[in-house]
Amino acid sequence: MSTSRRNFIKKTAAGTAGIIAGGLSMSAQSYRKIIGANDRIYVAIAGLGRRVGGIYTPITMAKNNVELVYLCDVMESQRLKAAKTLSDKLDYTPKLENDIRKVLADKQVDAFFNITPDHWHAPGSIMALKEGKHVYVEKPCSHNMAENELLVAAQKKYNKVVQMGNQQRSAEHTIEIVKEIKNGIIGTPYKALAFYNNRRGEVPLQKPAPVPDGLDWDLFQGPAVRREYTSETWNYNWHWYGWNYGTAELGNNATHELDVARWALGVDYPNFVQVDGRKTAFINDGWEMYDTMEAKFEFDNNTTIVWDGKSRNSYSTYGAGRGTIIYGSEGTVFVDRGLYHLYDRKGELVKTVDSKSKEGGLALGGGGGITTLHVENFFDAIRGKASLFAPIDDASISMALVHYGNVGYRINKDFKVDSKTGKMLDKDAMKLWGREYAKGWEPKL
Repeated sequence: MSTSRRNFIKKTAAGTAGIIAGGLSMSAQSYRKIIGANDRIYVAIAGLGRRVGGIYTPITMAKNNVELVYLCDVMESQRLKAAKTLSDKLDYTPKLENDIRKVLADKQVDAFFNITPDHWHAPGSIMALKEGKHVYVEKPCSHNMAENELLVAAQKKYNKVVQMGNQQRSAEHTIEIVKEIKNGIIGTPYKALAFYNNRRGEVPLQKPAPVPDGLDWDLFQGPAVRREYTSETWNYNWHWYGWNYGTAELGNNATHELDVARWALGVDYPNFVQVDGRKTAFINDGWEMYDTMEAKFEFDNNTTIVWDGKSRNSYSTYGAGRGTIIYGSEGTVFVDRGLYHLYDRKGELVKTVDSKSKEGGLALGGGGGITTLHVENFFDAIRGKASLFAPIDDASISMALVHYGNVGYRINKDFKVDSKTGKMLDKDAMKLWGREYAKGWEPKL
C-alpha cells in the first residue's frame, strides 16, 4: 500500500469517527462503504446448494471486508432461500441472478465462487477468468483430465488467483503434521491410505418428469450434453446418475483425502493405477456407478497411495468415517479434518492434536472453521498478503488421482501413467481424457 493511500485511509477513518462522535446519523451500510473501500473485494456466488453454507461465514465477517454482489443459481427456490438466510447477516441485499454469464459480465465483480455441480466447475471457472475474475472453485476443480489442463492454462494466461476448495489444506493441525512428516518425524514415509465410508441409501430410478418449477434446466446442463429431464436429477442425485454431470464418490469426497495423502508423501503424478470398483448395495436402484472402490496409485519414489471408499457401507474400518493414514519407517500418522494422532513404530500413541474444528466429517455442506480459513486465505492471496494453500496448478494434480480412479473403473483395467506429464499410457484410458460438450459450450481459453 502506498504512503498516500495509507494516509488517505487514516484520514477517512478519523473523519468518519468524528462524524459518529458528533451524533450525526449514519447507517451501517454508509459506514461500511467509507471504511476500507479501496481494499474491498466484490464477490459473486454461483451454486446455492448444500455446500454454500460454508462460504457464508467468511463472506459476512466484517474483518474480511467483502461485499456480496450476486447470489446465482439456476433454481429460483435456492436463490430465495439464500437471500433469506443472509437477510439478517448483511446490511444490504445482494442481487439474485439465474444466469452465470450475466454475473460474470459485471465488471464490479472481483472474485467468483464456483459452487455449481461438477460439470460446471472448470468451464464456469474458465469463463470467469476470461472476464478478469479471481476464482474459488469447489472440488472437484474439473470433470476430466482435459479440463484439468485447460483450467491450469487459463490461470496462467489470465494471471488471476485460483484456489480449489480442498479446505483441509488450510487446517492448522494438518499443516503442522505434514511439515513434521517432511522433517522426518515418522522416518521415511512410504504409503498413505485415504478412506471414506458413508451410509448413503437407495437412490430412485430415473424416470421422465416435468422440469421442476423454478428450475432453468437448460442452464443447469450448461456445458453437458443435452437430455430430457428425469426425476430427482437436479437436487444432488446428479452425482450418481451417470457421467454427464458428476464424478462419482471419488470426485465428491475422495478429492480431500487423496490430496492430503499426496501432500504428506510429497508426490505428484503416479506411474501406475490399479482400480477395483463395484456397486454393492441396492443393486437395482438408480445409482449408476460404483459405490465401493479400492484404488492403488504407485509412484516413482517407491511410495504408494491407497484409496478405500465405501459410500453405502458405514462400517468404521479405520476407527473413523474418513481420514488419511501415513505410514513411515519410524511411525504412523492418522489425520482427519479435526485432529491428528502420531504413533511411534511400536504403535504407541506419542501425541494428539485436536483442533476442535467445527467442520463435520460426513455432514453435507461441510462448512465451518477450516472452510473459513481457506476462504480467508483466498482473500489474502487476492490482496497480495499470502500465498494460496491450494493453488490450482497443484490442486489439479490431486484431482488427477480422482480422474485416474474413475477412468480405471470405466475401462475395467489397470494402466500406466507418464509420471512427468500425467498422460495415461493406455489407448482406452485416453479416450476418456476429455468429454463431449453441448454445441457452443466447449471450454476455450
